[in-house]
Amino acid sequence: MIQETRQAEILNLLQVHRSRQISDLAQHFDVSEETVRRDVKQLEAEGHAHRVRGGVKLTETAFEPPYMVRRNQNAPQKRAIALKAATLVSDGMTVLIDSGSTAYWLSKALSKRRNLTVITNALEVAGEMAGKNGCRIFFAGGEIDHDYQSCFGQATEAFLSSFTPEIAFFSISAVDSRRGLLDFHYAEANLKAKLAPLASKVVVLADSSKFERQGIVKALDFNQVYAFVTDAEPGAALRHALGDAQVLVG
Repeated sequence: MIQETRQAEILNLLQVHRSRQISDLAQHFDVSEETVRRDVKQLEAEGHAHRVRGGVKLTETAFEPPYMVRRNQNAPQKRAIALKAATLVSDGMTVLIDSGSTAYWLSKALSKRRNLTVITNALEVAGEMAGKNGCRIFFAGGEIDHDYQSCFGQATEAFLSSFTPEIAFFSISAVDSRRGLLDFHYAEANLKAKLAPLASKVVVLADSSKFERQGIVKALDFNQVYAFVTDAEPGAALRHALGDAQVLVG
């Protein structure tokens, strides 16, 4: 396992357990304790975790709250973003909607579209759109992650990878002008990275609280994105990065 992947997995474990012993992590990854200490030192330098006696603890700003809390944070902004994003969708289109909190508001904003084919791994998106206006829903099963109210894993990836949507809508947890589009959950970021090349267009949904936020794992580069839908004008550095990649900002 490469270092960046192992560090992302360490942070996933810390999001669940909040702290872990160095010896436990070494055994989990089948590496030396010194290797784990180097990983932890790097995570500490990036502000994601800090060392404690014999172990490591998650920095409180380095985790996301549960899905139902995230869904309702900045809800007016997310509704506005969803309404703008919905204008990109016409009746009869095939769209992929991922598991982010803004995705729920997008599914509500699409309630008047007819005969859509919707592909998703998000429980609430599937539930919101099923049976409405002739929409066909393809839900990717697998193991349900309670904190994200969505399915992830190999079975989920294999199912979703069989589709070629006209638009893939991805909610994103952090937007860094230097590093691109980031997430806090390795499985979620990995799924975005695998599905983006299959879509004709990738549209990213992010409210302004995500600007220049420190994420944990890379999901996408700016040059993979067709449009970036948000609620406020990005700062100069982010605006420049998006412009260099010829991303439409709305």
